[in-house]
Formats: sequence, C-alpha cells, structure tokens
Amino acid sequence: MTQLLRARRLLSEQGWLDDCQIRIDNDTITAIEPIPAGVKARDAELLCPALIDIHVHGGAGDDVMDEAPETLDRLAMHKAREGVGAWLPTTVTAPLAGIKGALTRIAQRCQSGGPGAMVLGSYLEGPYFTPQNKGAHAPELFRELQLTELAELIAISQNTLRVVALAPEKPGALEAIRYLKQRGVRVMLGHSAASYAQTVAAFDAGADGLVHCFNGMTGLHHREPGMTGAGLSDRRAWLELIADGHHVHPAAMQLCCNCAPQRLILITDAMRAAGMPDGSYTLCGQAVEMREGIVRTAAGGLAGSTLSLDAAVRNMVNRVGVPPEEAIHMASLHPAKLLGIDQRLGSIREGKQANVIALNDELRLQRIWIQGQPVAL
Repeated sequence: MTQLLRARRLLSEQGWLDDCQIRIDNDTITAIEPIPAGVKARDAELLCPALIDIHVHGGAGDDVMDEAPETLDRLAMHKAREGVGAWLPTTVTAPLAGIKGALTRIAQRCQSGGPGAMVLGSYLEGPYFTPQNKGAHAPELFRELQLTELAELIAISQNTLRVVALAPEKPGALEAIRYLKQRGVRVMLGHSAASYAQTVAAFDAGADGLVHCFNGMTGLHHREPGMTGAGLSDRRAWLELIADGHHVHPAAMQLCCNCAPQRLILITDAMRAAGMPDGSYTLCGQAVEMREGIVRTAAGGLAGSTLSLDAAVRNMVNRVGVPPEEAIHMASLHPAKLLGIDQRLGSIREGKQANVIALNDELRLQRIWIQGQPVAL
C-alpha cells in the first residue's frame, strides 16, 4: 500500500525542507519530493522523525518490572502519545529473578510486536553499581560483575539486551565492558563514584557514554573533573540528558549543548508516575512521593522522572535556545546512532522505516505513524 504525507515543512537529516511530501510503501519511506503545484492539503505543519526513548522505567501507572501481561503494551501506547515511535524498556536494581523475568517479557514483546511504540530491546540499569551515588537503587541488591552472569542475561534476553549500565570502578568492570561490546551490547556508565581517570579508562575499554549525565555520578570540579567532566570532554562519549529542569539546571543543559551538541541523547528516565496525578508511588521496590510532578524518595532524593520526551525537546528549545531541528535530532537520530540502528530509524530518509510524527509550530504532537501506520492517540 502506498500513502503520501504532506507537510508545510519537513525535517530531513540535512535540515528543513519546505512544502515536501514523503511517499510510504508498506512501512518504508520510498521518496521525499516537492508537493505538486496546486495541491493545497497538508497532513502536518511540521513532519519530523518519530522520537526514540532509550531509557524508560514506566508511565501511566505501569512499571517495566510489573509482571502483568499487558504492561508493555500499555507502556508502548503511552510512549506513542508523546511522539515516541520506538523505545527501550529499562529495568531497575532488583532481585536477579525479577530482572530475568523482565528481560524475558521484553524479549517476547520485542519479537511479537504489538500496539504503540516499537520495543527495540531492553536496557539493564543495575544491579552493577556502587553505593555512593545510588539514586533510588537499593544498594543491598547490588551485584559484582561476572562474565558468566552477563552471558546468562544476554541469553535470557534472546539477544535483545541492547544496553547495560554499570559503575566502571567495580572489580572486573573493564573486562565486562570489553565482553559486552564483543556481544554487541552498548555500555553506559553511571550510579558511580568513579574518578575522571577511571571513566576515561572505561571509554578506552569501549564504554559508550554516561547514564543521565550529571545525575548519579561524580560531579565536575576543576581539579578532579570526575565522571561528568570525562563525559563532557571525551568525544567518544554519548551523554543521556533528563531535560526537565529539575534533574539538571538549564545552565547545565546549556553546558552539555556547548560541549557535546552532537553527542546528546534526550531521555525521560520516566517511572510509573509519569502522566499521573501527584501522590504515592513505588520505584525500585520503595515508596516514593510525587509533588508538582517531581518524584522523591523518603530521604528527599530524586527518584526517576515524570518527563515526556516531546516535552524534553520543547525544554531544550524554549529553556536553552537549541534550534528545533537539533533538539528533535537529540531525541531521534542521536539515540538511533548510539544503538547502531540509524540506517533504518531516527530520521526521515529514503529507505528508512516510516516512523514519523506531525507537530504544530509549538512542537506539540498532532499525529504519529509507526511502521507506516497511523496510531490512534
């Protein structure tokens, strides 16, 4: 089946194109071309690549760790409503049996498909962390790195494990990084007290970047740049960023843009309270409280976010001054590049899968097409 989507402006990898249409055959973009003279109808003010959220714990009352059979379907629809065409369900530190169960369910959903945003695989956040910057993770459940255990988790995921987050100062971390990279798994560093030198050593071993930059790691100091300084200054490092203004001050968001505009990946790190009213919730098995959209532990620490990815894009534009096309690519093309899937997702280009969103001039979602099919919002 062939369909045409027409827009006043279309965001290509090279920038905006005026009065263009894309031709979609089945689920693939087969042409980008000018709208014929005399055709007035438009499907969108702005036609852009659908967003990719690589770091999601939950939303709309659901959590990736929940065992209910429809959880991932509901979360996939929740993500589609914020312009996300593909995502990585993300685990938390938990008993190993719970993590294995989540990886199994994600693998099944990844392979079977379903409604809403495409499930690309899983992101393992924990249990390979250290206590000093634990965030909401339960330190009594942290584990040591063992290659046999990592191999077992990859096998349980049926090779759909895409990202592993770990603390690079743990014993055996560099060997684990090299092993995971050989297996095609990306490695992100976080929830760690690592020094600048330890972080650079991890990048030398093949680590790909930082988990939610600035949060859960050693900060930037002029005599000890820490993990944050290593990520900002090392051109090999991708930087996840929770651009909600709470986890990271807008000035620090600006610093990321100044240092690493082509290495920034907007994420939500969203937990089950995202899209829900203020109240009591759980994360990593502990009670947390949401007030005015900000979730905190009983001790007052931040516990995940309630950010939506389209709001993160708008925050970068409105609070930091990033051009819209750059902010959108931080949430689409950049995560696709990290995952090595930019030949099929992440931008509007001939030959790529038709994951596309229609935005208005305020960058608010109007419509979404996933694998060439419109999704009812």
